[in-house]
Amino acid sequence: MANLIKVEVPDIGDFKEVSVIEVLVKPGDKIEKETSLITLETEKASIEVPSPEAGVVKEMLVKVGDKVSQGSPIITLEANAPAPEPEPEPEATTTETRPAATTRGTQHAEVVVLGAGPGGYTAAFRAADLGKQVVLIERYPTLGGVCLNVGCIPSKALLHVAKVIAETKEIEQQGIVFSKPQIAIDKLRTWKESVVGKLTKGLAALAKQRKVEIIQGAGKFVSPNMMEVNTADGIKTVSFDHCIIASGSTAARIPGFPYDDDRMMDSTDALRLRDIPKRMLVIGGGIIGLEMATVYDALGSQISIVEQMDQLIPGADNDLVKPLYQHILKRYEAIYLGTKVSKIEAGEKGLNVFFEGDHAPEPQLYDRILVAVGRRPNGKMIGAEHANVQVNERGFIPVDGQMRTNIPHIFAIGDIAGEPMLAHKATHEGKLAAEVIAGHKVAFDARAIPSVAYTDPEIAWMGLTEIEAKKQGIDYEKAIFPWAASGRAIAMAREEGFTKLLLDKNSRQILGAGIVGVHAGELIAETVLALEMGVDAQDISLTIHPHPTLSETIFFSAEMAENTITDLYMPRR
Repeated sequence: MANLIKVEVPDIGDFKEVSVIEVLVKPGDKIEKETSLITLETEKASIEVPSPEAGVVKEMLVKVGDKVSQGSPIITLEANAPAPEPEPEPEATTTETRPAATTRGTQHAEVVVLGAGPGGYTAAFRAADLGKQVVLIERYPTLGGVCLNVGCIPSKALLHVAKVIAETKEIEQQGIVFSKPQIAIDKLRTWKESVVGKLTKGLAALAKQRKVEIIQGAGKFVSPNMMEVNTADGIKTVSFDHCIIASGSTAARIPGFPYDDDRMMDSTDALRLRDIPKRMLVIGGGIIGLEMATVYDALGSQISIVEQMDQLIPGADNDLVKPLYQHILKRYEAIYLGTKVSKIEAGEKGLNVFFEGDHAPEPQLYDRILVAVGRRPNGKMIGAEHANVQVNERGFIPVDGQMRTNIPHIFAIGDIAGEPMLAHKATHEGKLAAEVIAGHKVAFDARAIPSVAYTDPEIAWMGLTEIEAKKQGIDYEKAIFPWAASGRAIAMAREEGFTKLLLDKNSRQILGAGIVGVHAGELIAETVLALEMGVDAQDISLTIHPHPTLSETIFFSAEMAENTITDLYMPRR
């Protein structure tokens, strides 16, 4: 039997005589429980008042411009069933709950994306393409995040320059001699910034085409459904139905170093190219440190690297790293492995560095020092606790296979969602989160995430490394093709590399791959596809590759695994 009830304004705090700015229903409308009825505007925020029951609107008791307070009648509702007896208040939990009145910010979005790096802008654009109304919050003036502005893109632009300089020296062996390059650093810096500018302007245009609203400012949660943004025009509040956290990471620091001295650099500082130091120390033998070392070495700096672990690029298979190590050992002033910096003293003539370890040198004086010891996620910088979003002790936000946090309508992607901290992982996760919000039945199912060090030579790997296979007790075999037998590599005078495939010993399927050599980052994609498709060594060995190319080295490795290779002699098995 239908139940005629009068719906009133619920508890809205201390606010009284609040203006009705929007009436969202009309007589005759069939509404569900929690359908928004009216919007109120206070001096601090907008508030939507939901219906306590499902039913049919019989009469409107307010109009736009009316003033209401707690208890003021809104509508007469013919409810579908008698209102149930009120239940006891539930225990507080970390799961999402909806208040009696949903608070709206100065503006509302179906999807808010916090952070406009590769993952963030991809998520925002995909959500918009799927019909969602999107607000993208970014603290910096341009889109693209660390990767585009002060990371992946400018570093690759400078690495291209470094490669050209290195090649002009290497080709002397073939009888072509160039004079020593003259470095116009201001012009080089301007060119690097123009590369970044083209891409950031392109992103802004794409956002405009998709009607993605951009708010520039630092965003923080103030509740599970609202974000506060500190903009140049003051504080803005943005409420949302769903949120995707894509706020990235920051460069890690070693405590106790004199960071107030501008001769101390992180990767962002190094990419500014303020000058070309005569003598430079890179603390950290990982990918970022080695890429910056490649740039400054080509520009004329004397480079030293110190790494606390016993190999460069810890985590990569050592055989992949060896050709790089041997190549740069001839070029750089020093490489200190198994060594750490214990103290740095800033002086007028430079930065005096003290070392610890079995092979530690005497104190050394450097003009500049680059600290490149990894990155830390920004999970503790976004007010996550106000949204009840869990953040672990390292600053990562745990997520499930659909990129959901512990709060179902809040997602996290990219660096903040866990290792590996790579742009291509973030973009994949960003699309996925947007599609989940749009109702698609999708989940993260990538079997491999490739890694690339854009050094000289490049190193790339994907899937299982030998280190991981041994730890997991996997019965594997490997096939390695040396580039000294590649016609293309020999013609380029770059035969120091090799291509390695890891195979399941029984199924012969690809488990992982590693490539060291020029253009390794371009070549690794074929092996990623092979792993994703469940390809075995025979599939690759029967695929005709163009000749002469470096891509053939993957084909030759598979032929070695199948014992069908003719470009090398292998004893019969």
